[in-house]
Amino acid sequence: MGLLSLAIWLPIVAGAVLLAFGRDEHVKVVRWTALVAALASFLVTIPLITRFDTTTAAMQFEENLAWIERFNVYYRLGVDGISVWFVLLTAFITVIVVISAWEVITERVNQYMGAFLILSGMMVGVFAALDGLLFFVFFEATLIPMYIIIGMWGGPRRVYAAFKFFLYTLAGSLLMLVALIYLYYKSGGSFDILAWHDLPLSMDVQALLFFAFLAAFAVKVPMWPVHTWLPDAHVEAPTGGSVVLAAIMLKLGAYGFLRFSMPITPDAAHEYAWFIIGLSLIAVLYIGLVALVQQDMKKLVAYSSVAHMGFVTLGFFIFNELGVSGGLVQMISHGFVSGAMFLCIGVLYDRVHSREISSYGGVVNTMPKFAALAVFFAMANCGLPGTAGFVGEWMVILGTVKVSFWLAALAATTLIFGAAYTLWMVKRVYFGPVANEDVRALKDVNAREFAMLSVLAIAVLWMGVYPKPFTDTMHVSVTELLKHVAVSKLN
Repeated sequence: MGLLSLAIWLPIVAGAVLLAFGRDEHVKVVRWTALVAALASFLVTIPLITRFDTTTAAMQFEENLAWIERFNVYYRLGVDGISVWFVLLTAFITVIVVISAWEVITERVNQYMGAFLILSGMMVGVFAALDGLLFFVFFEATLIPMYIIIGMWGGPRRVYAAFKFFLYTLAGSLLMLVALIYLYYKSGGSFDILAWHDLPLSMDVQALLFFAFLAAFAVKVPMWPVHTWLPDAHVEAPTGGSVVLAAIMLKLGAYGFLRFSMPITPDAAHEYAWFIIGLSLIAVLYIGLVALVQQDMKKLVAYSSVAHMGFVTLGFFIFNELGVSGGLVQMISHGFVSGAMFLCIGVLYDRVHSREISSYGGVVNTMPKFAALAVFFAMANCGLPGTAGFVGEWMVILGTVKVSFWLAALAATTLIFGAAYTLWMVKRVYFGPVANEDVRALKDVNAREFAMLSVLAIAVLWMGVYPKPFTDTMHVSVTELLKHVAVSKLN
């Protein structure tokens, strides 16, 4: 068992063990077991970076075992510069989520912690899978624990939100399954994703496959207009569920574009790039305006996630290194920043039990430490230089300028809209006089909450000031991908 298998199965096995505990018995043991398992899973992923060879685009830390030999299905794992950081990000966010629920979740604690650990292992499996069927199994299996998390620990409309989340994402994935089966037969009975990259496919076939993959990945990102499940899921999900949705699960769809859509159907990707760019710009512009009128903090941050992910898909489909690398950096930075934003909303909700912006005002007067961290994350969400939120957006804008100045100008409006809706929320929630007795009674963050948010603040600042480790790791893999995508498969 290699490092990738450990990163996948250690949290899954630990989560299954936690499910065997009594519902509300041994809560302290459950919490510590979950934390130890999450930390161990994160520590296992660190050598993936420290031992990563940045000079090659080849898959590293590969594992290959027979799974269903009769149909040439293999348990094949590996990571390259495109996927390796997302394995670390998944394990890191899982640790944060376990800590965030330490005192908040008091019922069915073993099931809550177990669900998140199992979800973590499955998401790592998505980023590491090199077999098409294995990828699909992990991709779909992530729906189950998240459906349970929203449905059991969510808000008043949790059942509706859970069903909507499940049906949207499942329906999109059915077309992807058809595409995978076609590629299996076209390749002579192989689910090897890397072998699919070199299949000679006609333009008509590529177009059908491209839109089949788009159906699955666009919903997961989510792209406009199939984004409507996300605000409902975020609003109703518990804090940990919102953090994982924003920080990791949205990235599964964007990652799929780089692993499937672009390398397998490069001609169709170029042919229909205008369509993806158009949807991305609508997400940046229209969703930014929608975020401006939100009264619920979670909805506001959820819509901002759609706008920021629009930047990611824009970067991918302008087909230059700055754009693709910028999209990847944006995915990682959004994981840190959006996760932190939802945690800050969770800290307030745990005290006041309201997500409405009108329920707050003057929080800085009673929670100065918390307000300092929350405003810092808000600045990162605006794309403030020196924070993680700036780097990816800046790279995508630079890459887009090489294609079209006017496209770049339209994309850059996200910095204006982002600042508008984020600062509007910050002004009304954190600044000004104390608005009501609920705010007056607030107590500042405790040591656990402060440590949790501080670690994320360090990550956001580090990535903003020194993004070189991230860009160096992905450089060769991105360059090789773009070389591959530039070569037509049409005879």
